[in-house]
Amino acid sequence: MKVLLDAERLCRNFGGLKAVNNVTFQVVEGEIFGLIGPNGAGKTTLFNLMTGLTPVSSGTLSYQGERLTGLPPHRIAEKGIGRTFQNIRLFKGLSALDNIKVAQHVRTSSGLWGGFFCTPSSRAEEKRVDEKAWELLKLIGLADRAGELAENFSYGDQRRLEIGRALALDPRVLLLDEPAAGMNSAEKRALTEFIRAIREQFKLTVLLIEHHVPLVMNLCDRIAVLNFGELIAVGNPAEVQKDPAVIEAYLGAE
Repeated sequence: MKVLLDAERLCRNFGGLKAVNNVTFQVVEGEIFGLIGPNGAGKTTLFNLMTGLTPVSSGTLSYQGERLTGLPPHRIAEKGIGRTFQNIRLFKGLSALDNIKVAQHVRTSSGLWGGFFCTPSSRAEEKRVDEKAWELLKLIGLADRAGELAENFSYGDQRRLEIGRALALDPRVLLLDEPAAGMNSAEKRALTEFIRAIREQFKLTVLLIEHHVPLVMNLCDRIAVLNFGELIAVGNPAEVQKDPAVIEAYLGAE
């Protein structure tokens, strides 16, 4: 199995607080890798380190053998790592279609002058961007609302739109931060099938932060558990559920 992401002794300190402390793990190509733990365990901070939003205090992160540590977020996105956020970060004043289109700009090359003078290459590129945005809106079930402002969408539809925007980056790795938050049971089941489907369709490797334990156990190939910024377990769902440290820190006894 090919290692796609390799985190080695990652640390992030905020003053005297060790939000992430010596975290080491590997993610292999094609798997769905879950990240769970109590509130404040450092899960989102770890995602922020992996996508360049928060600087690493020490340690390294590599993608396909290439060091990512120290790169800005747009460079990491260009390399094929997309993400969603715990607190949805759509462009609320733009339409659903434009939210998808804007994410593709890391893959375009026409530049300011090409757009200004409407060169043939610029027009062809804009057409490709538009067609791809429509394809993604159809995939997430929002094509009939393409012209609506994102701020008018329900919470669940905004979640789906944010996943569509992340897919517009043509990622090889997709990081989903609590994608099931605020969803009912039926929506969570649909989300599980959707994540499996896009993994297959786009040949993705998926990293998932989620508090809904049944979803994680049903969906993920392997799971890492954080507690107080430290990694306390990594394994398949059956192994993690039986781990005494995980039961004590997070799952609890039946």
